[in-house]
Amino acid sequence: MKQKNNCVKLNEYFLIAIVLLFVLISIKIVYIAISPAVDGVDLKALALSNRAAHKKIVSSRGTIYDAKGEVLAQDVRSYTVIAYLSESRTTDKKNPHHVVDKHNTAKELSEILGMKVEYILKLLNQDLYQVELGPGGRGITELKKQAIEALDLPGIDFIQDAKRDYPNGDFASYIIGYARKNDKGFIEGEMGIESKYDDKLKGIDGKISYQKDAYGYKIAGTKEYVEDAISGYDIHLTIDSNIQMYLENAIKEFKKLNSKWGTITIADAKTGAIIASAGTPSFNPNILEIENYNNPLTSFSYEPGSTMKIFSFMAAIENNVYEGEKEYSSGNIMVDGYKISDWNTHGWGKVTYDTGFMYSSNVAAVKLAQKVGKDRLIDFYEKLGFGSKTNIELPNEYEGTLDMVYDSELASASYGQGITATPIQNIQALTSLTNEGITMKPFIISKIIDPNTGNVVYEGKKTELNKVANKETIKKVLDLMDTVVNGSDDKRTGKAYQTEALTLVGKTGTAQYTTESGKYSTGTYNNIRSFSGIFPKENPEYIIYLSVKDFVGSSTDLAKITKSVVESIAKYKNIDDRTNDIDKTKIVTIKSYINKKTLEASKELKKIGLEPVILGSGDTIVKQSLIKNAKTIVGTKIILVTNKRDYLMPDVKLWTRNEIINLANLIELSYTIDGFGNVLKVSIPPNNIIDNKSILKIELDNRSDKDEKEKQEKQEKQI
Repeated sequence: MKQKNNCVKLNEYFLIAIVLLFVLISIKIVYIAISPAVDGVDLKALALSNRAAHKKIVSSRGTIYDAKGEVLAQDVRSYTVIAYLSESRTTDKKNPHHVVDKHNTAKELSEILGMKVEYILKLLNQDLYQVELGPGGRGITELKKQAIEALDLPGIDFIQDAKRDYPNGDFASYIIGYARKNDKGFIEGEMGIESKYDDKLKGIDGKISYQKDAYGYKIAGTKEYVEDAISGYDIHLTIDSNIQMYLENAIKEFKKLNSKWGTITIADAKTGAIIASAGTPSFNPNILEIENYNNPLTSFSYEPGSTMKIFSFMAAIENNVYEGEKEYSSGNIMVDGYKISDWNTHGWGKVTYDTGFMYSSNVAAVKLAQKVGKDRLIDFYEKLGFGSKTNIELPNEYEGTLDMVYDSELASASYGQGITATPIQNIQALTSLTNEGITMKPFIISKIIDPNTGNVVYEGKKTELNKVANKETIKKVLDLMDTVVNGSDDKRTGKAYQTEALTLVGKTGTAQYTTESGKYSTGTYNNIRSFSGIFPKENPEYIIYLSVKDFVGSSTDLAKITKSVVESIAKYKNIDDRTNDIDKTKIVTIKSYINKKTLEASKELKKIGLEPVILGSGDTIVKQSLIKNAKTIVGTKIILVTNKRDYLMPDVKLWTRNEIINLANLIELSYTIDGFGNVLKVSIPPNNIIDNKSILKIELDNRSDKDEKEKQEKQEKQI
């Protein structure tokens, strides 16, 4: 009986325990139902998150434009073709939402997507909810999408995306760069402006959030939450696409002549803005077959060669150690036990420093650098920007080197060896010649605009850097560069660059480079040739700098390519600084008038628009100032010396420096010269007999005719 009572009690306890457990579970359920969180977990949010879906709204990457608003790089819509394979998508058999006839679908799509029927069919036969029809169905254009839609195939859909497009193909490619999808599926800039300003161009993606059912579809009647995408900034470059095309055509000529690399750049002479820049080898950013990932403009650093004589001579002039008419012995010079030679190793005998520049004499440059001194030359080069980045808005810019410790290094630096520089540094230095001695910071972006607001968030502009030289120094250097290209001496190094379109002044350069063995290159074509130019001479508008490695052609070939660019720009921009009252465009070629009768020669020259200046009363010409086959503009003075030495001084007021020097040299008259610019006065008055035993004192002044007239009127009033 006792055992029976114990069993009853156990049953009662068990029943009580079950009731208590039920009560506890009920309480827990009620607590969960009314509580916002359990153990720190927001259960409501968790439930919603399992039902929430998010769809990305891809932002538009900013567009890159040229100076005139033409598109250079832009986003275009692209699509990926997908096929829904699960029958669960279809609720109405009369209106299927999955692929029904797989074979026909594969057949219809194969031609448009450029894929084999069998391969598409293999993709469609997978046991998946949906599948991408790649690779042919990835990144298709709007036109292909429309062609597929016209087939009206059940179960075929599209995922919209964007890809980067470059309408001009291989065009300013190193400047623009390229952008493409990275491993995460985002478009990312990898070269050029696309890389440097990726954070400005890429924008911010938006998203659509909504509640989904078990199959992933939006639940009817529920609300969508939209975060709009923010478009990337638009970038406007300083590039003129017309001039860029001239350079692209020119750079192809470099490639034809088997050059390892080459680069040409045009800059605005007054502001430093880069108007165009092309290089080889290049690439099409739509295809990306790239041989070299470095931009020649900013990332090629090499020994510049004789174009540096522009700046070593400038340093000598600015530091008052330059005597242009003083003679020196050309050919060779010993420095630190090393023999430094002119390119013409025998030299030209004793010549003036002015002539040394025209002939590109290394010896002249070395002697001047020794007078300037190492510290002053380094300081001058640094103020021009050599040895430092210009900080132009392009990636991976190199600094170059300025190493001068020994006297031999000072000597070699004077003619552009032993130091390295980039093309953009050369351009920055050349701006000092077109801005009265002040260097300008190069720039290539004119403005960056936020298309969401229309606000300009960045503006490129003219930026003055260092004052390196005075106006007189600049005038002298430009005159020297003028003689290199347009002088009358047949031995001038830049004569092949003389163009009929306008007055181009410049300096040629040829430099050896270090080979893999550590030695300097040898051979006719194993070098880096360059040209630094400014045009037109009076009131310059453009700077041109080009360099090319292992150019398998002559100096004349290189000059022809350069002249083609300059002449195209002159025509396009209607630039002509060779205008005068006789004929604004006609260029004449000089003949030989030696041994011709004075009267006959004078009449013939006047007939073609030139201004003959006759020295002596003889009846036969024995010398002339412009050599046979030289080209000049109508209105130019040509000095003719006769066979009778009773020379009378012509009225030389406002003659150019070259003209008065030509006169003195032709009749072997000693002279001294002071100042720069045009002739203000000379020691022998007009119509006076020239005594060859005396010294002609020449005073130059660079003021205009108007200033000279005002000065004369003022003097007359004082009298």
